[in-house]
Amino acid sequence: MPFIPKHSVDYSLYLVTGRDLVPPGHDYYHTVEEAVKGGVTIVQIREKKCDTGEFIAVAQKTKEICHRHGIPIIVNDRIDVALAIGADGVHLGQTDMPVSIARSLLPEGSIIGVSCNTPGHSQKAREDGADYIGIGAVWGTQTKQLTEPIIGVRGVGEVLDSGVEIKAVAIGGITTGNVSRTLHGSVSVHGKALEGVAVVSEIMASTTPQQVARRLFEIVHGYKLAPRKHLQNPFRTPLDSSQNIVNAAASLLSIIRKSSPLIHQITNNVVVNQSANATLALGASPIMATAAAEMQDLSQVSGALLVNFGTIGDVEGMLEAGRCANATRKPIVFDPVAVGATQHRRTIANELMNAWQATVIKGNAAEIGALADSTEVQSRGVDSVGEGFADPASMVKALARKERCIVVMSGPVDYVSDGETTVKLSNGHELLGRITGSGCMLGTCIATFCAASNLLDTTDDPGPFRLVKGDMIIGAVGGILALNAASEYAAVRQDVRGTGTFLPALIDELYGMTPEKLVSNAKVELC
Repeated sequence: MPFIPKHSVDYSLYLVTGRDLVPPGHDYYHTVEEAVKGGVTIVQIREKKCDTGEFIAVAQKTKEICHRHGIPIIVNDRIDVALAIGADGVHLGQTDMPVSIARSLLPEGSIIGVSCNTPGHSQKAREDGADYIGIGAVWGTQTKQLTEPIIGVRGVGEVLDSGVEIKAVAIGGITTGNVSRTLHGSVSVHGKALEGVAVVSEIMASTTPQQVARRLFEIVHGYKLAPRKHLQNPFRTPLDSSQNIVNAAASLLSIIRKSSPLIHQITNNVVVNQSANATLALGASPIMATAAAEMQDLSQVSGALLVNFGTIGDVEGMLEAGRCANATRKPIVFDPVAVGATQHRRTIANELMNAWQATVIKGNAAEIGALADSTEVQSRGVDSVGEGFADPASMVKALARKERCIVVMSGPVDYVSDGETTVKLSNGHELLGRITGSGCMLGTCIATFCAASNLLDTTDDPGPFRLVKGDMIIGAVGGILALNAASEYAAVRQDVRGTGTFLPALIDELYGMTPEKLVSNAKVELC
């Protein structure tokens, strides 16, 4: 019988061994024991290059170490080895022995895991009676020659959806640097999350395996104890009325003027000047920087990050900026300009969204449709073509659930959702759509208001608005209201005679915006 009942197995930190990864001068068995002491909860022994006798000897000694610490041992592929040493179970690949045959050969209660790369794999594993699945590869890995494509963090959720009744761990290139992103982003639209992560080289190749394992376990355990819908905020501002939302959003403007947050912007080079001026007009401070070498330092001092790839430039800078912003828990606003227009843009957007967790995704109908794999609205360059979505509120809500962030769909009417609450905003003026970069400036405004939300002093009396620190849906609503209300004030000025005079007037009205103006003009509804 297995050492540990399979229903009580903890998959939080799943170590896959690799003797060839152990650094020179370090002992494999010592590495395994140190890893277990650090927090590894289950161990799979994987040996691809040794004969059966050696495999059994290594597996037996590894099992003794694991069982001494109450940790189950799984054998990769080899049922004969698992039977020889009395392992707790086996892990099978897609080309290995079927689960049904493995089950008939192994002792009752044995654990059987299956590697899965597609929704079809996970569905079959569940139907075949597997106890858990290993989903991957999530990231690039040097420890195993991949026979299936890298699916990325966001691809894990699709695999999870097809195996909703089975436990799952993610595997492939997982490190202390990307484990938070892996856990947070690897969630199905139905809310199913990972049981844990499988790690290979991050532990096996370390000279301090106990410390590395401890850090990984702390991250995984912390996530499982208090999973957060968004990276920034486990709480919610009460969204029980549209007026409360407006009041809370408007209050952020005072925080912007008081704290003048630094807004780091990697943006479309067509609109750098307008975006910088809009940031200044709101009372914040812009910095436009794209070099990857600067990102760690900037993430320490910035209040928020805007990534707008309208004129795709330094992708490495975008990747590094997002990773650093996630690490320092700064909000990220992602504006995937014209993402549906070319395959190159879709590829870059996918790479960015797998590398880091966006706080807010902002786009027009065509851009949101492209991210949601919808053909209901088409893209013509940066513009949307068609009559729009039949149910825009449901579209943004579904995408917010899928991407686990706030989604803003801009247009004549704007929609904002966090996957639970959806808000409709009807402010704005048609002249906004006739100047270059109004959508890019909207991203700037949203990033500025999100920074203010993240800077809210939790010791302050929240006052009548009941605003909670880090509630990014309020930040998104505030940014939209600020720009759209400013456009309405600007359009009726006597000195505005067309688009050429409208743009400077718009900056003026952003500069003169007050919380009272936002509240009095807001046209906001809960959907």
